[in-house]
Amino acid sequence: MAADKTTRAVLADLVTELTRAGLTPDDLSNAELVLAEVLNNIAEHAYGKATGPVELRVDLLRAGLGCTISDQGHPLPAGVVPDPDLPLIAPPDHLPEGGFGWHIIRCLTTDLRYARDGDWNRLSLRIPWAD
Repeated sequence: MAADKTTRAVLADLVTELTRAGLTPDDLSNAELVLAEVLNNIAEHAYGKATGPVELRVDLLRAGLGCTISDQGHPLPAGVVPDPDLPLIAPPDHLPEGGFGWHIIRCLTTDLRYARDGDWNRLSLRIPWAD
């Protein structure tokens, strides 16, 4: 279910399992950051005040982590992954609280794809191994 407490618990369990799988601290950090952004976007935007199912699949691949995240919330606007402008930072010491999520996701992933499949949103991506 999409909710803050559930998101934190899922991410903690995932980090534990990926640590057991031997991921480096950089790879763990990237995975946790990307998946936290995706799951928070689902909770905040796809479901809003409601809750609903979220499926997360993570595969260890030669080229990185392959991830598929599915939910039954509202579809992405225009049916495409957002590519918004960066939020205005003025002056530089006053960072806005939000608006960086999709930039973070885009910078740390490859093969980013979105599709609406019946009632399901499906986002797939790859988080390449850190160099």
